[in-house]
Parts: sequence; structure tokens; C-alpha cells
Amino acid sequence: MKLRKSTNILLLAISVFSAQAAQSKSYTLQSPNRMIGVTIEVGDKISWSATQNAEVMVAPSELALTLGTGEVLGEKPQVLKAVNQTVDTKINALFYKKKEVLNQYNQVTISFKGNWGLVFRTYNDGVAYRFVTNRKGEQTIVSEKATFNFDEDYSCFVPYIRELRDNERYCTAFESLYDKIRISQVKADSLSLSPLLIDLKNNKKVALLEADLQDYPGMFLTVNKVNRRGFNGEFAPYPIEEKIGGFANLNLMPTKRAAYIAKVNGTHQFPWRVAVISSSDKELLNNDMVYKLSTPSKITDTSWIKAGKVAWDWWNHWNITGVNFKAGVNTETYKYYIDFASKNGIEYIVMDEGWSVTAVDVMNISPNIQLQELIDYGKKKNVDIILWASFRGIYKDLDAALEKYSKMGIKGFKIDFFDRDDQKMINSCYEIAEKAAKLHLVLDYHGMFKSAGMNVTYPNVLNFEGVRGLENSKWHNYDAPQYDVTMPFIRMLAGPIDYTPGAMRNAAKSCFHPVNDNPMSQGTRCHQLAMYVAFEAPLQMLADNPTAYMKEQECTNFIAKVPTVFDETIALDGKVGSYLAIARRSGKTWFVGALCNWNATVVTIDFSFLPAGSFEAEIFTDGVNAGRNGTDYKREVITVNNKTQLTQQLAEGGGMVVRVN
Repeated sequence: MKLRKSTNILLLAISVFSAQAAQSKSYTLQSPNRMIGVTIEVGDKISWSATQNAEVMVAPSELALTLGTGEVLGEKPQVLKAVNQTVDTKINALFYKKKEVLNQYNQVTISFKGNWGLVFRTYNDGVAYRFVTNRKGEQTIVSEKATFNFDEDYSCFVPYIRELRDNERYCTAFESLYDKIRISQVKADSLSLSPLLIDLKNNKKVALLEADLQDYPGMFLTVNKVNRRGFNGEFAPYPIEEKIGGFANLNLMPTKRAAYIAKVNGTHQFPWRVAVISSSDKELLNNDMVYKLSTPSKITDTSWIKAGKVAWDWWNHWNITGVNFKAGVNTETYKYYIDFASKNGIEYIVMDEGWSVTAVDVMNISPNIQLQELIDYGKKKNVDIILWASFRGIYKDLDAALEKYSKMGIKGFKIDFFDRDDQKMINSCYEIAEKAAKLHLVLDYHGMFKSAGMNVTYPNVLNFEGVRGLENSKWHNYDAPQYDVTMPFIRMLAGPIDYTPGAMRNAAKSCFHPVNDNPMSQGTRCHQLAMYVAFEAPLQMLADNPTAYMKEQECTNFIAKVPTVFDETIALDGKVGSYLAIARRSGKTWFVGALCNWNATVVTIDFSFLPAGSFEAEIFTDGVNAGRNGTDYKREVITVNNKTQLTQQLAEGGGMVVRVN
């Protein structure tokens, strides 16, 4: 009897093991060019990994969603079916760096018992996955496990969160510099923004980010504390109590957060978790992954949305000269800005803080401002006005404010000091975008996270900050030129930036110092000019004052000619943190921009992207003495064709620009 009982137990154990093994499934998916592969392992848990040409890009990484009911989507899952799909289409892009986006991918949708699933996609430039649910009612998301592991302790570019509002862990200006360190050296208690870039072997890179962020908190990243070779997603819990606080009391600060990160509909598509994979650094300068993964425009008629350049007042501290009135936040000063914009074909001016009685009372206009007079004056000059507002100031009177100023003829708002991306704030941003669109208002989300696809879904949101822009030069002496050639490879993967370039006072490294009222930039004049080509911003600022631009009319003429959206983009060359060179086409005219860090750099521009024939090229390059005096530059006009190779020395913190037509 004892022997027989033991035998039965053994047979039962074998039977259970066999059943579990039978439930373990593996799914593989290749990119259209068959270079990138993803493997999904479904057993007691679910993990995924990615390769490129058989080299490990992402090591096995678990994923899961924990619901308020205690159910964990991803633990002991039962597969019902897996459906494969191949897509090869083109997307007509709106207000973007190119007119068409190739949308080629292979997809597998794995459905599980319990009315939920996972969608995996492989593109030629990376992989992405998302959870989907098809349930009734509302569901509470307690937490999400999003892990990204690697097979070695690689170097990475980490944008730590350092500037917290009121020391609240998830409230920040989203303006981080990049630390290049080993994964194992990442601070265990610190949050990082996404995108985050990992430097693998053989020049390969993996960027971790998200796309189609809707009705859900944004993804921060923390180092994997167990293996020290990867990262975990972290998500701000939902805020249930708030107070006025933060910077100058312009923020709504959470004082109590819930024990969950989101509440969503039972039928829901969650944000994409994305790994962009590149074989060379320059590929990161022309990547469309976020655009491809985002919900298409919900605005049917986009003809009223106008991209363009903006004469901006705040950075230059309204510091115009040679006028017979006292410059400042007043009607005379803004007429001067409008006159400058009109003369130079600039589409907009921004009226920054000060046009309303206070920064949190947008319904009452300052007595120093005759706003309707300025709107009417601008219309005669073909210049529209955008108003600055704090999030706290406009959101409490949102419907009334949008209605009032749209009726007056205002064309949009630059909204500042969001400083959060929990689910409540994300939903507020979509609400503002939707209501603004109905009134034909454009938006610039300053003091804000990266777009993560919001600009695709609501293209009236033209710009997002989430970048350490030129404004920081007013109060901080950091290594701006190095940041300027690091950020485009990483942050710009997530969408457009509101960097606000255009300084006409340009300082060499030894000469720079922060000045609030009459600020300068680090690096050369051509470094600033190149930003207008290299940096993606459908609503691009001219940060300096009109007097300065009129004294530098040659450079101003070039800036005025650079479009803010393009028909085609080609990444020419680049190395993260060192230099970059990029070409963009609008119509038949090509623009080239190149810039470098504080190390003087030689770049070669290969004009093979040009069609047959000879063309006139207007070129701005660093002057011989630009390394000592950043304002030194040289302009020349030469003839080029598609066989031309132009080799040029960029000065320390230098740059160059070319316009070919």
C-alpha cells in the first residue's frame, strides 16, 4: 500500500508538471526587415526580450498589471489565442518633421482568459507592447510592473529628477540634465525621466520611453535594485487631496495620494511601453516610433492650426532700447514686438506673465495692457497673439477663459507650471486640448512633461517643454553645449520641445555668466542658429528682444526663413553628447544644421540628398575668433550639387547652418 501510494503521488506530480509545462508558451515576432526580434514567454508569469541581429538588446523582462480586486494580469495567465498581423501603410503626418511616416510593423495580439490581452509590435527601429482590457464597468490599477533588463552593466544617459516642487516625489519641472554612468551606479532611491538611453555594445543604443499616454500616469524609471542591470517603471499614485504650493504658489500640490495609480474604463488600451533600438547614433535623430504608436488626430479639420515662429518677451526681460517709452509689460512695448514680428514674417508674439492682474487671475487684464487694441493691431500686421497662463490660473476658469479670449481674437495659450504627470494631470491636459480645439486655439504646454503622443492626437498642442531650455541660462551656469547635443538624441524621441533658442549675445566658455535682465547663451552664434534646424518645435520661439535682432538683421533674416515643420528629414551624422548634423526639406528648399559641445569639431556635410543640378547655398559658419567671442561668424554664398562634400570646423560650442534653394 505504501509503495502504491507513493507511485500515485509521483504520477500526480508528473501530471501537474506536464499540465504546467503544456501551458508555457513562447511567441516570437520579427521586424519587417527581419533584423529585430521579440520573444514573449508565457508561463506562470509573462516576460519579453528583444534582439537585433541575434544580439541581446533587452534581456528577459517581466510585465504585469495589479488590479484593485487583487487580480494580477500577468500571473498564471491562460492563453486563449494569439493573432498575428502585418501592417505596411503610410501616415500623413501633421505639423511634424516630415510629411509622411512609414508605418511598417508585425504584430501579435495575445488574448487571455479574463477578457484582457497583450499587443506586441516589432518595427524596424524597435519594439513596443501594451495591455488591453475588454471588461465592463470601471477598473482600478493598483500598480504596473514594467521592467527593462539588460545582459550587462552598460553605460546609460540618466535624466535624474532633481528639482522637486515642495519635495513631492512626483512633482518636478521635467528639466533634467543627463548623467552618463553605469546602470549599476544609478542611485537606487532616485527617479529618472523617460526617455532614458542605454549605450550597448558596437554603438547600439536602446531608448526606453512610452507612447499614446492617455488617461494614465506617465512613466518614471528607477534602477532594478535586484540585478542592477535594468530599470523598472514607476508611476505616480492618483492625487486625492491638493493644496496651493510649489513654485511661487503656482502649482496644485498633492498632499495625499491614493493606494492606486489610475482608475480606467473596463475596456481600455493602456500606454505603449517602447524600446527604440538603433545601430548608429544618428538614427535616433530621425525616429518616428512615438508618432507611429499614437492615436491619430481627433481633430477632423486642422486647417485652422498654424505652426510658426514666435517673438517672445520673457527671456529678454522686455529689454528693448532706442524707444521713447519705458519698456515693460505695457501696450507700447507689445506694439513694438508686433511691428518687429510683422517686418520679419514672424507669425506670433507671446505675451508672457504680467498681462493679467496676477498669474493666477487670468480673467482680469492688467490696466497697463489694452489687449483688444493689441489684438486688432496685430491683425492689421498679420501677427497673432498667444497668452501665457499658469495651469492653476487657467484651469479654475477654463471654459470662461477660453471662451472670453477666443472671442477677443487670441489665437492660443502658452500654459505653464503643470509640473506633474499623474493620471489627474494627464486627463486635465487632454481636457484643455479638446476644449481649446473646439474654439480653434493652439497650445504650448510649457512647464510640462514630454508629449508622448498627445501632439499627434491633438495637433493643436504644438509644443511641449520637458527640456532644459535656454531660459536656464538666466540663472544657471551648466554645460549647455553638451546638453544641446545630448537631448536631441533622447528627449526629442518623445516629441517636440519648447527649448526657446535664438540668443544674440553669445559667450565663449570662459566668458559666460548668468544674467537675468540681459541674458546670454553659451557657445557661438551659429550654435544658436543651428537649433532652428536641429530642434523640433512646430511653435518655435525667438527668445531674444527685437532690438537685438534688428541689430543682427543678417542672422534674423536666416531665422525667419527656417520653417517649423518640414516635408522630409535626413539625419546626416552625430554622436550622443558630442555633435550632430541634420538636414530638413520644406518644399524644394533644404536646411542643414550642425552643432557641437565645447570640443571644437570637424563635420563633413554630404549633399547627396540633393536632386540633380546646381543650387545656391547660403552658409553661416563660426568665425575664426568664435572660440573667444561667440558672436563671431561668417556668411557666404556658394554653389553646391549632390556630389558636394563640405568639411567645416565648428568652434568650441559651435555650429553651422546652410540654406539650399
